[in-house]
Amino acid sequence: MWLGAHLGIAGGLAEAVHDGKKIGCESLQIFSKSPQMWSGPSIAPAAAEEFRAAVRDDGIRATAVHHGYLANLASPKPPMLKRSRAAFLDEMRRADLLGVDGLIFHPGAHLGSGVESGIATIAESLSLALEALPESRVRILLENAAGQGTTLGSKFEELAGVLARVDRKDRLGVTLDTCHLFAAGFDFRTESGYGELMDQVERVLGRETVRAFHLNDAKAPLGSHLDRHENIGKGEIGLEGFRHHVTDPRWNVTPGYLETPLDNDGYRRYAADLRTLRGLLGPAPTPATTRRMARRSASRDPTVK
Repeated sequence: MWLGAHLGIAGGLAEAVHDGKKIGCESLQIFSKSPQMWSGPSIAPAAAEEFRAAVRDDGIRATAVHHGYLANLASPKPPMLKRSRAAFLDEMRRADLLGVDGLIFHPGAHLGSGVESGIATIAESLSLALEALPESRVRILLENAAGQGTTLGSKFEELAGVLARVDRKDRLGVTLDTCHLFAAGFDFRTESGYGELMDQVERVLGRETVRAFHLNDAKAPLGSHLDRHENIGKGEIGLEGFRHHVTDPRWNVTPGYLETPLDNDGYRRYAADLRTLRGLLGPAPTPATTRRMARRSASRDPTVK
């Protein structure tokens, strides 16, 4: 997995890339503007070129823009939906200008209109965006949700329902957030639990649709539906859940972006989390793996009955 983090752009777009490189990022996610604003200042072409050059020069393997928090592409309210769709188009243009690989967004909430209605509205929103910007090269990535309220996407079937309704499937994909998965009730802390999760990914979504991960531990218990991120190994998921992800060869060329808590000491916590994740790449086996190896050894030993 290409390990990285979400970096701030207050110091400049290119500086975010350099900051990521300094703490060991192989991948990088940013906001292209404040996530609490419907629109932001235009990105100067020179600044976009500096960003792209920094990505190339610093050897960053994958990049993404995370959409802001205000838009709701599932809204049943026409004024909100119209504004959300306009904001999404603007974000697509900004992501294209920056040359990032993916635009990650929260699918939205149906606000009482019902799951099927919400899924259909999201799909229509995406179809309209793709029709409006047919030359766009950025891949649109739906992020799974923790399951609070009427938010959509905590179930793989809901994400698959959106994907199935959009013709340009080559332009779409999914980002899986580990905290959201855990909050939605997926327990992948053991080898068998991780295997069951991946079986569901393969069966419902298809492995090829998963284009990125958000690597976040969880403050709240399994199935809480609370989106509360924690630093790696400090929360309810623990280290083994992340070991399964980062050592899975299926994700060798997939970016994993940290969105874990920071403090007033810059990106010190990100750097620590990246070191922790890379430490999991070592040979230390899980207890389940140890037991399985012991059983295999015993089965080959003719003295064992």
